[in-house]
Amino acid sequence: MVKNQKMMNPGPITLDVVGQTLNAEDRRRILHPLTGGVILFGRNFANRQQLTKLTSDIKKLRPDVLISIDHEGGRVQRAKTDGFTHLPAMRKLGELWGAKNKSTHAAESAALAMAAATACGYVLAAELRACGVDFSFTPVLDLDFGRSGVIGDRSFSRDPQIVFALAKSLNEGLRLGGMANCGKHFPGHGWAEADSHVAIPVDERSLAEILNDDAKPYEWLDLSLAAVMPAHVIYPKVDQNPAGFSKIWLHSILRQELGFEGVIFSDDLSMEGASVAGSVVKGAEMALDAGCDAVLICNRPDLADQLLSKLKVSKAKQVESATRLNRLMPTAPVLAWDTLQHEAEYQHAKDLLKQFKLIA
Repeated sequence: MVKNQKMMNPGPITLDVVGQTLNAEDRRRILHPLTGGVILFGRNFANRQQLTKLTSDIKKLRPDVLISIDHEGGRVQRAKTDGFTHLPAMRKLGELWGAKNKSTHAAESAALAMAAATACGYVLAAELRACGVDFSFTPVLDLDFGRSGVIGDRSFSRDPQIVFALAKSLNEGLRLGGMANCGKHFPGHGWAEADSHVAIPVDERSLAEILNDDAKPYEWLDLSLAAVMPAHVIYPKVDQNPAGFSKIWLHSILRQELGFEGVIFSDDLSMEGASVAGSVVKGAEMALDAGCDAVLICNRPDLADQLLSKLKVSKAKQVESATRLNRLMPTAPVLAWDTLQHEAEYQHAKDLLKQFKLIA
């Protein structure tokens, strides 16, 4: 028991790897005690066999590292060839919710959209898990105000009630596939027009407006939300810091007011929206101090090395974050890819998505 606990001790840094196989530098970074996660990108995927070997090699080095990916469907899906189902953008599920049908049941469209969302979540989780990926940063809970190009069709809907219901259904599908979930980008990235990858977005609305609209899905999802990623957006009427560096947003509102007990991941610290912190080390310190359990550093191995060598994290913070991170690790047995193809639930989920013309 003690040995197992010692092995499951993820650190607060989630970083990426350079290519489709591990090099010596990747291995060194993964073995660092501050590392707790590896996030994969499109460049890390050639085919299923290669992906499965890569994830297996990571786990051989560190069984306690959470292997994650951005796999939402639509334009944000890193693996979509060699048998992976190219899932729809979440807006398609929102459109299904409002579709006209001949049913005598008023809620028929909504119910069918929820069934489709669960099918999406199941296919997404089952396929990734079959290749050794533990976790996906999904669903997007941002509202579609028609203002943000970077969010756009990644959002289910403008209506927080529809976003809540479809996200809850998607989360159920993920759970059936043995995977946790991550709502993003708290409290909402749908209103700010700038793209936080290349700029620092600002949302001038009041706290009351945001809490009564954008943040509602987080409040309503409650216990069914396993993790949250805050937005690299500044809400100046609430705090001068972006939400991911804000104790007001993360501690006072998310943890205390909304009672959220899951994992808080910072968004990528190499993004322009995080540049207000100054250095990457300062950004990580601010994010962890504000309430994040884990910080992401992507596409910049040089900055990952800076973090690994210079970030100081208290023992108490590491224990608290590791305890939360361990809850995201899949525990259900995983089906091999070939077995999955013949599983009744998987076939049913894909048939349902085809029936609604959500997948080819």
